[in-house]
Amino acid sequence: MQATRIMAFSLAVLLIGVPAGLAQKKKESSTRSVSGVVTGADDKPVVGAVVQLKDLKTKNVRSFYTQDKGEYYFHELSTEVDYELTATFNGASSKTKTLTVFDSRKDAVLNLKLNSK
Repeated sequence: MQATRIMAFSLAVLLIGVPAGLAQKKKESSTRSVSGVVTGADDKPVVGAVVQLKDLKTKNVRSFYTQDKGEYYFHELSTEVDYELTATFNGASSKTKTLTVFDSRKDAVLNLKLNSK
């Protein structure tokens, strides 16, 4: 009888813990990031370029100034939203690139190249 109670208690603890573990996995996979390097027409990294990330669902725009080596980074992006990325610097701009919901990478890399003026 004691063994039955212990087994029942163990089973209850296991069943309670499983949904919590699944919810945590789902939460972890609901965000992603995108990073990359902005280069000029000469293929050299551009420090101080403005990279804009547009949420195509809400139309909100976030901006980032490239750091050393022309790098940019946006984090905590929804996996359920498409985003557009563009870069500008001293009148030059890049083509627009899209990070879609179909891109399953958790850490996407999209490099942006500025067109010559």
